[in-house]
Amino acid sequence: MSSEGQKLIEEIFPGLLSSGYDIASPATREYNCIAWAAGDSETWWWPNKDCFWPSEIPQEENLEVFIKVYEAFGYSLCAIDSYEEGAEKVAIYVDPEGIPTHTARQLSNGRWTSKLGKLEDIEHNSLEGLYGHTYGAVAVIMKRPIKK
Repeated sequence: MSSEGQKLIEEIFPGLLSSGYDIASPATREYNCIAWAAGDSETWWWPNKDCFWPSEIPQEENLEVFIKVYEAFGYSLCAIDSYEEGAEKVAIYVDPEGIPTHTARQLSNGRWTSKLGKLEDIEHNSLEGLYGHTYGAVAVIMKRPIKK
């Protein structure tokens, strides 16, 4: 990644500078954070007619609907974001109006992975590193057992 790309990420998400992050893959328009957290790196997901969205889930931009998406993949609500052996977690961010903006997935090393829109995938040490005007803050954490 160019230093210009890294500079852009740090301008958009200044909290990453203090919490720590690494670039994990090049920028792409193929997929977004909602897909990435669900394990899809080939499709852009969003609840509208121009993007992929699971057919059994309403096409609405609200937290309840986004929770249903991840419930369809075996996740359930949980109270803590810390790493738990044998569990995989996702964090759903919302803006001040409660509209979902981003989803991050926890990795087996305890760090989080995020696809930053059309920018790069990153691994970050904390969920708070992405807090701010772009993604808002985490509204819910969900987890599922890791498939063996």
